[in-house]
Amino acid sequence: MREILLNVTPRETRAALIENGSAQELYIERASRRGLVGNLYKGRVSRVLPGMQAAFIDIGLERTAFLHAADIARAVPAEAENGAPPVADIGELVQPGQDILVQVLKDPLGSKGARLSTFVSLASRFLVYMPVGRGVGVSARIGDETERERLRTLMRELVEAQPDEVRRPDARPVGGGYIVRTAARAAPLEALRADMLYLARLWEHVRQEQLRATAGSLVHADLPLGARMLRDELGADVRRVLVDEAAEYERLRAFAAAFMPEAVGRIERYAGARPLFELHGIEAEITRALERQVQLQSGGYIVFDQTESMTTIDVNTGGYVGNRSPEETVYRTNLEATVAIARQLRLRNLGGIIIIDFIDMEDAAHRAQLLAAFQAALAGDRAQNQVAEGAPLGLVAMTRKRTRESLEHLLCEPCQTCQGRGFVRSVETTCHEIYREALRQGAQLQVRELVILAHPEVVERLLDEEAPVLAELELRVGKPIRLQSEALYSVEQYDIVLA
Repeated sequence: MREILLNVTPRETRAALIENGSAQELYIERASRRGLVGNLYKGRVSRVLPGMQAAFIDIGLERTAFLHAADIARAVPAEAENGAPPVADIGELVQPGQDILVQVLKDPLGSKGARLSTFVSLASRFLVYMPVGRGVGVSARIGDETERERLRTLMRELVEAQPDEVRRPDARPVGGGYIVRTAARAAPLEALRADMLYLARLWEHVRQEQLRATAGSLVHADLPLGARMLRDELGADVRRVLVDEAAEYERLRAFAAAFMPEAVGRIERYAGARPLFELHGIEAEITRALERQVQLQSGGYIVFDQTESMTTIDVNTGGYVGNRSPEETVYRTNLEATVAIARQLRLRNLGGIIIIDFIDMEDAAHRAQLLAAFQAALAGDRAQNQVAEGAPLGLVAMTRKRTRESLEHLLCEPCQTCQGRGFVRSVETTCHEIYREALRQGAQLQVRELVILAHPEVVERLLDEEAPVLAELELRVGKPIRLQSEALYSVEQYDIVLA
């Protein structure tokens, strides 16, 4: 069974998805930087790049957003309906200065702007409506083929009937396509009809707002985190939703009463003296998810290195020596690591290209079983992922869809000392740099004295191990040298003042 925990403070909302007593996913939304995925904007084309088949769109953010030609909806010629439509040139699809309705697919990440699409989708509890789509699809996570066919049949009946409430004010059918979400499993016809009506009204509201909005402004924002968790995660397998703030508790109960009345009883108010996230171990999980190394119960460990281009994961036996053959020890460590890695990918929200270096195994059967176990561990992940088979050098390569910032990028910032490199120059290296720079500066004739300002450890080394070198430096420049400790300097930082 699953649980949803919501911790609400004035400027931040945090949500944790618990499965079998263990945190699997973390969501954090801050008032200063709310996520943009799902938001609709009236954008204006600022630049068209034929060489990249893309355009930059001004949606009112600090950085212009990115729109690729493949993400632009266009009319498909009748002769292409049964096959792939021809690829249109970006210059034929958009023009500089053109206003266009776009939806955010990916939040701005690092130095990259948001990723956009004109294939708008609007979600309700059971359905996703695509105004420029067609047909009816059913979530692949509904595995029962009988249930899939039942839902598909009901939706087709609703689409063909087009009840008057679902028509546009001009009496024309709304049109578009629908995807039946996983939460719709066992949903009755009336519930699907109600969602269809809600989405039709929402789309009409978006159309009217678009006409009134100015370029670069928000047309429609997605729900706040608490309501999104109810809409997207509150399935029949969720035992309860615990909320630790009274006002948010009342808002979520009102939201549930309007859209999922059968779930109101599962939303509970937590009023204990001990903080909710601390009680369930979530604070400790967040701390561990920000660490580079993750320990395995057997004594092995996993190392995560996140960079802008990819994430690398290394598995090591550590203190685990096993009690059988070395091959069996390695195999057991790798199997344990598959579950831990799959969980950490969700907790840390790692996306993009991911390379995993499992411990080398000689047995081909063990390698095949490891890959199957890893794919099974990833089965519960909502994010789209794909594991590549037969990667070179015995590595496992995979991709995981990235739509929002990772936990590390959200909660941390680059070290001001090392600027995110993860290392700094040694004290000895800084001493040698000071020596070279002092030689260059001391060559100026008008200088009477050189004052070297540096970190205390650097000054201490110059007066101790490097004292002979410092004496030689004074002889070479022909001027006295004075050292001054600066506690606020980093080891790499120094200044040479000409007096």
